Amino acid sequence: MKKVLILAAHADDEILGCGGTMAKHSDQGDEVSVLFLTNGVGARGEGDFSSQNIDFRDQAAEKALAIVGAKLLDRLDFPDNAIDSVPRIKVIRAVENVISIYRPDIIYTHHAGDLNVDHRRALEAVMTACRPQPGSLVSKIYSFEVASSSGWQGETLFNPFVPNHYVEITEQLDRKMKALLAYEEEMRVFPHARSIEALQHLARWRGSQVGVAAAEAFVVERQVWRKK
Repeated sequence: MKKVLILAAHADDEILGCGGTMAKHSDQGDEVSVLFLTNGVGARGEGDFSSQNIDFRDQAAEKALAIVGAKLLDRLDFPDNAIDSVPRIKVIRAVENVISIYRPDIIYTHHAGDLNVDHRRALEAVMTACRPQPGSLVSKIYSFEVASSSGWQGETLFNPFVPNHYVEITEQLDRKMKALLAYEEEMRVFPHARSIEALQHLARWRGSQVGVAAAEAFVVERQVWRKK
């Protein structure tokens, strides 16, 4: 059994980026846990920044995670869409603390080229917290793509998402879509990139790139093959 940690800036990013892979890990007997860095609603105006809406988002997250066989490890309260306003060391130490307690073998998180600043800070915190020092338990770190962020950054502003690792999710695709429906408030109407139809097309497209019916794509940030 492997301990798998998904570190996501906002609730719904985890399912968008690797919901099928989370389900696959769970199917294989791995322990899958999620850490959110923000409440996911603080940047939406005064009407949306309320305990009621935060509770609604948390309930949606718990429902979505249950569908893919994962559990909520913790949700931190860094400012939504403004993690860059917080001293980096504070974010890094918070992530370090969670990693040191949970001690994951594998981490999935955001890509450095995402348009959303919270996503970029998430990867930065993971890579700093998981410095490859002797005795480090984290052997694999992957960054995932998030529709409406990874593909909207522009070719000259940040590094584009160019995957070099794929996970087949043919058997898990329906569960990923069902988990996304738990976040119905976040989903949009096609042809928006964050619509069910677009995300199904993305999974099929990523699958076609490696000869399977459906897949999720990742960038390998670090991968160490250790002798057992």
